[in-house]
Amino acid sequence: MTDFSKMNRREFLGITGKAGLATLVASAAGVSFGMVQVAEAAGNSRLTPFRFAILTDAHLYDIPDHKFDGILKKAVDDVNNMNPLPDFVVYLGDIGQSGKRTELEKGKRILSKLKVPLKVIPGEHDWYLDMGQAWRDMFGSPTWSFDHKGVHFIGMNSILVRDFWTMKGLTPDERMGFMEELECHHCGLWGVREEQLEWLKKDVKKLKPDTPVVVFTHSPLWDYYPRWNFQTEDAPQIREILSGFERVMAFHGHVHQVVYNRIGNLSSVGTLSTSWPWPYPGVELPFPDIKMNRVDPGDILDGLGTQYIDLEKEFSGALHYDAWADLLPEGVKKGVKL
Repeated sequence: MTDFSKMNRREFLGITGKAGLATLVASAAGVSFGMVQVAEAAGNSRLTPFRFAILTDAHLYDIPDHKFDGILKKAVDDVNNMNPLPDFVVYLGDIGQSGKRTELEKGKRILSKLKVPLKVIPGEHDWYLDMGQAWRDMFGSPTWSFDHKGVHFIGMNSILVRDFWTMKGLTPDERMGFMEELECHHCGLWGVREEQLEWLKKDVKKLKPDTPVVVFTHSPLWDYYPRWNFQTEDAPQIREILSGFERVMAFHGHVHQVVYNRIGNLSSVGTLSTSWPWPYPGVELPFPDIKMNRVDPGDILDGLGTQYIDLEKEFSGALHYDAWADLLPEGVKKGVKL
């Protein structure tokens, strides 16, 4: 049997021109992500296989016993009942809806029931009432990295906008109100901005090119639909900084839906929320066969869920959407090959 992990890109592209192998590769991918990507996923770096989980976008309100409270508790229970348990959970932003300290405190109480360690990055709904003060008090720095079993993990705050409130004389509540809009006409595009870009350069400088890298941001690292801030303005600079690595995975919240893209060495995956699903915007997706189906929009759990990722020793693996309703297309039900 051919050992694809020992082939370089040129050799792989040559052999995939032969009849029969294309079918093998497409089958291995689970969905039609293409042959080159599967070849690139089979590198030489070794890591210890493990699982991690992702929760995101709870949008908790400062209302006792709000329905979103129970849904986040269900997500925590689902993670705690996984077998095997994930090594850790990453929360991808928007714990609260209006940035109130009480919303964040409620979210922290619910998330504290997780049986495994938790890392958190902010979303815009967490941040603009007090410019992230309450969030920092509870969760620390929004920019971080750590190494785990051979993989370098990075979290960044991607919801930073230029100051649109000072000249207008807006109050904190007015500023937060603008940022709560899906399509804010005053806020401008989001980004990680200069300070985090410099931090990222320094953070990855010490790593070898074959180091597996995983990046978490609230917004996508590609121009999916900028009108809804389904983008990060300085994503091209992020991709350039990470372009020297053989393989990079990126996971984001904010879109509340199943979506996938790949640019260069960076694969990008959207995640399910625990609040509500957004409709797909009117743009052509690079991988349309991954779009989820809204079977019963009247079901409160339709379009919601959690996700976990099983990484294998070659930094291949799969993301599994744990949807709470029948919404996953056939090619996604068994996981998205990464």
